[in-house]
Amino acid sequence: MFPWKNVLANVEFGLKLQGVDRKTRQERARHLLQRAGLAEFERFYPAQLSGGMKQRVGIIRALAANPRILLMDEPFGALDTQTRANMQQVLTELWQTLGISVLFITHDIDEAIFLSDRIYVMSARPGTVKAMVPVPLARPRLAEVVLTPEFLELRAHLHHLIGAESRTAFARETRAAGAVDKEFA
Repeated sequence: MFPWKNVLANVEFGLKLQGVDRKTRQERARHLLQRAGLAEFERFYPAQLSGGMKQRVGIIRALAANPRILLMDEPFGALDTQTRANMQQVLTELWQTLGISVLFITHDIDEAIFLSDRIYVMSARPGTVKAMVPVPLARPRLAEVVLTPEFLELRAHLHHLIGAESRTAFARETRAAGAVDKEFA
């Protein structure tokens, strides 16, 4: 976010670049801020917001421009557990309402299951798709889904896939390091 712009101006920014008139920009921004529970903070500046609020504003700012796809790389990584769970719920609700595609990169298996319809497990270097795992959990997803047998079974399966890949990558790197050590011996 731009630290010199308030929340409303930050959310409007992409729309302004697209040439959207001021009234339409403000209506769209205010609607999204309302949906994200931030309407009363539209005149606040980034330095006055909590980490979770900043994340919500950033998401709203991206969504305001009506993208067909939203790319998110570890957006909730620095948040505490409760704020992270709240942000996952906000993102899910907005995504379902707006009907856009979201490519969400995360190292958190529970987060991947909660947010996704499909999970792509990547290999170690070079990064390729090792597996595509469908998530057969019904929507809308509530926080309690993490306690269901289906969720726990899927989590165990993903842990197995990722663990096997980690062990393979570690063995490969250990062999490569050993070859370098022999070369310099």
